[in-house]
Amino acid sequence: MEQFQVISGGVTAAKGFQAAFTAAEIKYKDRPDMAMIYSEENCRLAGTFTTNVVKAAPVLWDKALVEGGKPARAVVINAGIANACTGKEGMDYCGQTAKCCGEALKIPEDSVLVASTGVIGMQLPMDRICSGIRAMAPKLAPGPESGAEAAKAIMTTDTKPKEAAVSLQLGGKTVTIGGMCKGSGMIHPNMCTMLSFITTDAAISRELLLKALREDVEDTYNMISVDGDTSTNDTVLLLANGMAGNPEICQENEDYEAFCKALHYVNETLAKKIAGDGEGCTALFEVQIKGAATKEEAKILAKSVITSNLTKAAIFGHDANWGRILCAMGYSGVQFDPEKVDLYFESAAGSMQIIENGVALDYGEEEATKILSCPEVTAIADVKMGQETATAWGCDLTFDYVKINADYRS
Repeated sequence: MEQFQVISGGVTAAKGFQAAFTAAEIKYKDRPDMAMIYSEENCRLAGTFTTNVVKAAPVLWDKALVEGGKPARAVVINAGIANACTGKEGMDYCGQTAKCCGEALKIPEDSVLVASTGVIGMQLPMDRICSGIRAMAPKLAPGPESGAEAAKAIMTTDTKPKEAAVSLQLGGKTVTIGGMCKGSGMIHPNMCTMLSFITTDAAISRELLLKALREDVEDTYNMISVDGDTSTNDTVLLLANGMAGNPEICQENEDYEAFCKALHYVNETLAKKIAGDGEGCTALFEVQIKGAATKEEAKILAKSVITSNLTKAAIFGHDANWGRILCAMGYSGVQFDPEKVDLYFESAAGSMQIIENGVALDYGEEEATKILSCPEVTAIADVKMGQETATAWGCDLTFDYVKINADYRS
């Protein structure tokens, strides 16, 4: 039984966190495109960032703040322009954004994190950014409505906002973890063109907050892929303000384990929402690898299948083309015996074994198509090499993915 309870809400679910949004017309002319998160108290800060050598200016800014260890108070987010490949000017704009926010909220500018998503190579219109900050500051509010609107304001090609929240009891106090994220394209393991903001009122040491996030990212955001492109802007930020009043978690004890499980649920839920909202997609595609010799090999196999364009196209066509799955596993670099592999397809429409010990069973194509026509589809491969498992999430590859990305800049 889980020690936490799933609740409604997102980035403002935890005590002391507020959010605001505005339409600053940075790129979009018909919708909100800026959001702000604010904590009433100082926050301990953890973060993980893109592994791409080309890192956007906001990534470098936030990375420095995470490593510096100073308290965090606010995050300013814009959609439409990524502030990536923008040189010294782009870095200066991060500083100007933080200064403007610091002045508007009367907080230190080095307590302000910045995040951007959108087109690479364009400079931010700083007059609109600063106007947006000044417009949002007086509108900051707690509660689910402001959090939900902020989640909408950070979207780019996303088709829906993405939120999650849980609560749990730690030391006799109710602790809440909530978050919002965006991401739809340029999504690939090792973080993606995704921004994720997690807030909690838990009292926890900075060291354990960092450890909890960095370890969990490996099994959540780093296990999703939409298109194989690792973005320049990937950022996950975790802010903890301690306002729940629980005894501070300073050791890897039962409270820490409970916190990690709750954090994992929030991160996995948000990661799956990104994969299931891949650009143009019609289905969330989950791949479970069982019976691997090591955890790392299980992860490699699972990722290889969800990143296979041929497999993704077969899922779009509701075609039980199991040969493509075996093929993707075969070029992953992991050694296994193909004559031992069992493969199943599962969805809300049912479950079906497709191959046993590497050989196709006499399954009904019509039934397989029915299973593969659901909005969430799972492939389970047992390689019978050991006891380790891993799960990865992706989506199907559709005509619309090409259309969206053919004219993204224009």
